[in-house]
Amino acid sequence: MENVKDFISNWIPIKLIEKDDEVYFEWIYFADIPFAEPFFEETIVKCKSHDFNSKSFKLISTAENIMDWSEELDFVELKGLVFHVSRCGSTMLSQSLATSSENIMVSEAPIIDQILRSNAFNSAIKADLLKSVLKFLGQKRFSEQKHLIIKLDAWSIFEASYLRSLFPEIPFALLYRNPGEVLRSHQKMAGMHMVPNLIPSSVFGITSKEIEEISFQQYQVLVLEKYFQGFLDFYERDQNIIMLNYNDGMKNVIEQFIAFIAIDFSESELNSMLERLKKHSKNEKAVFTGDSYKDDILSVNLAQLNVLHKKLNANFIEDLAG
Repeated sequence: MENVKDFISNWIPIKLIEKDDEVYFEWIYFADIPFAEPFFEETIVKCKSHDFNSKSFKLISTAENIMDWSEELDFVELKGLVFHVSRCGSTMLSQSLATSSENIMVSEAPIIDQILRSNAFNSAIKADLLKSVLKFLGQKRFSEQKHLIIKLDAWSIFEASYLRSLFPEIPFALLYRNPGEVLRSHQKMAGMHMVPNLIPSSVFGITSKEIEEISFQQYQVLVLEKYFQGFLDFYERDQNIIMLNYNDGMKNVIEQFIAFIAIDFSESELNSMLERLKKHSKNEKAVFTGDSYKDDILSVNLAQLNVLHKKLNANFIEDLAG
């Protein structure tokens, strides 16, 4: 194909499709729309109004197409991966980082999770495919763009060792929060991973025996226990990693993360990131007034979760001292 680079410019693969023992990828045209929304899927919604995306046909390709075409791209350097336990300030972190025009901040792109959890590829192809998709997500669509930062889904912590094998030099950040506050938020409005069977429990390493006669609320505790344990396990065996604590203050989270990934932002850019903290993470038009869950009653057993949280705090303090 002639002028492949022109053909793929501003096009990004967004969905893995498995049908009739075949695997395809759906693409969407991003035009000049930046990744500025709290979540990747919200940016996709904005893109769908473009003429290229409102036609009756869709652009579909194979995995081989993605890997071949990615070689023609101008893309920015991957600077960090953010793992989190959900409801812990990760959206605020990503929204603050997105205020810099130098950053391509991708927040929970479903295609990454779909590839990670797919059994349709052998290990070599899956590795090449993931790297190729990140090149498309980090496609340099604006001249000032220099850095790609990826915030993963909460359950991606169970793929951390695999991702480390693909990106041995990339800084990984683990963001967590007081477990009672996380659970209060999910009791108010549960995320999909906190609802039994929306995501297979095996993804979290939860066995059928563990969830026998367990309440809905206690299932959420169990998922969070698995996240915390996943953080602890990975922290023990990896060196290029930082623990970040929402309860230390989001200003500190942002400053610690930026220092860790070693990007030299200007003073005005840093001020813009910190100014973003004054607004709600998921609605920039609303002023953030703090959490409102203090009087909620959890009615769950937090004994094991509190033990794990204490260990996370010890590692966090170790990072600060070190």
